[in-house]
Amino acid sequence: MRHSKGILMFIERQGLVVWLHTVKHTKVLQRFGNLHYVSRRMKYAVIYCNMDDIDAIAKEIATITFVKKVEPSYKPFIKLEFEGKKLDYEKQEELVDKD
Repeated sequence: MRHSKGILMFIERQGLVVWLHTVKHTKVLQRFGNLHYVSRRMKYAVIYCNMDDIDAIAKEIATITFVKKVEPSYKPFIKLEFEGKKLDYEKQEELVDKD
């Protein structure tokens, strides 16, 4: 969040999934954004950074030697509000009312 002359503004954030050869050097990834999660078993890390800088950061991270692959998260682009879907209990009530 940034304050701009008394107005509270939210910065759009997006996740990057970074697949690693080794988890040993994950502290290096902290300088690119907020290191949110590291899976030692599956060897990946999730980093959140500003949406405006996502392409430049992904290219820079991909050049690091212990990084296999960098994938952006598509969650900001997925619609999370569902319309026209009935909840399970509403469907059950309709079935009970018909009997």
